[in-house]
Amino acid sequence: MKVGSIFEVTKFPMIKWFMALFIFSSHKKGISSHQLARDLGVSQKSAWFMLHRLRYAFDHPAFKEIMGLNPVEIDETYVGGKEKNKHFHKRNKQTGMNDKAPVLAILERESHVVTVTLPIGKSNKKTIRPIIEEVVNENSTIVTDGFGAYTTLKNDFAAHYVVDHEKNQYTIGDMHTNTVEGFFSHLKRGIYGIYHHVSDQHLQKYANEFALRYNTRKQSTNDRFNLILNNITTRVRYQDLINHGK
Repeated sequence: MKVGSIFEVTKFPMIKWFMALFIFSSHKKGISSHQLARDLGVSQKSAWFMLHRLRYAFDHPAFKEIMGLNPVEIDETYVGGKEKNKHFHKRNKQTGMNDKAPVLAILERESHVVTVTLPIGKSNKKTIRPIIEEVVNENSTIVTDGFGAYTTLKNDFAAHYVVDHEKNQYTIGDMHTNTVEGFFSHLKRGIYGIYHHVSDQHLQKYANEFALRYNTRKQSTNDRFNLILNNITTRVRYQDLINHGK
């Protein structure tokens, strides 16, 4: 019964897996592998592997439907440490946002959010527009900030409101990007406060994790547990997690 699922070829009893899933899904900001290892009585390496297997189940297809019934807020953020805090051999000669990993969030109010990590230095119109067109209905009302990648959205969607933060403008009536910015705040608190460091290779999995936490915010812990348990059909190998994308 476990073949083809995240539990395939596991050496741990299922009760430990269920405990791990329940603990992991019930924490609002996630849980570190060190803490989970202490809770389950396993090694930190094993707990890290278990968490990554569970993250694959967090990429749930139930939250991939087309958006558009309510206003859709779109924004991007950048994840990564400051250059001055990195080891000398890891520093980039360039500075600024280009050294950090971009994360795009498309959030429909009163509904769900979709997150997509972008290649470093590729947060531009050519990369972002196809993602928006795939996720958002053309009859939608879109709200963004003044980032250049969003400038032509008004040509392809019903309405596009631009909140210009550089001019200290944060709302146009009831149009704003506060909701998606609040999601980013939660994402970053989890990454920096709980996990401390996330590699570019695994960033999408962490983004999926926090997206599902947001998308199930109105569900009970038990309902969230059952939802994730019904989406465990992908096996993840340890070697695939440590090959640095090769």
